Amino acid sequence: MQCYKIYTMIEKRYKEAFERASEERKEKILEVGIEEFSAKGYENANINVIAKKAGISIGLMYKYFSTKEDLFITCIQRGCEILDSALEEIMVSDDKILVKAEKVIRATCYHSKRNKNYIKLYNEITSEKTTETAKLLAREIEFSTSRKYITSIAQAYAKNDVRQDLDPRLFAFFLDNLLMQLQFSYTCDYYRERFEIYTGVNVDEMDDEKVVQQLLKFVESAFTFEK
Repeated sequence: MQCYKIYTMIEKRYKEAFERASEERKEKILEVGIEEFSAKGYENANINVIAKKAGISIGLMYKYFSTKEDLFITCIQRGCEILDSALEEIMVSDDKILVKAEKVIRATCYHSKRNKNYIKLYNEITSEKTTETAKLLAREIEFSTSRKYITSIAQAYAKNDVRQDLDPRLFAFFLDNLLMQLQFSYTCDYYRERFEIYTGVNVDEMDDEKVVQQLLKFVESAFTFEK
């Protein structure tokens, strides 16, 4: 997920002091910030608490970021960069669409466990409770992701690798919905409970390989079965 136009807006807000900080300090601030925002949401997160946990004074924090929103958006940007790089590598390959689908499903399971707080942040910015800038950022993320899926499905359609009665845009939307629900099922309380209600198994105890294979069968039937 790459965030295009909004990145320019964010970069203009960066404090030179933060850019001059050591990589270790920057990583620590963003790590603590992501944890705080993902656990408490934007409204309830406390920038004083973040500063304390990061081992810096609140005065220095405000030299780095003029507002809590600046820090919030920067944390989201970091998560975007990590998750987008994984998706980009898969979707630009020459693999057939079902191979890409399997790789994306596996990547979703992997990153949902490894980067839980990033996924929680993404869930946070899709809510109605965040700032207008965050909502704009969410829109940019969706636009970028949708382009990748639509392009890949359209290419597969042109090569006759998928059923010829599908609409690439709608299928991209349906596929992304499946993957989005899956990543939330690993990370967000409501969706974790929902997963257990349907499967009878806590997602932490579920065999990831079974998840991959079952979802892949579902996707394969959608892409290849033509009435």
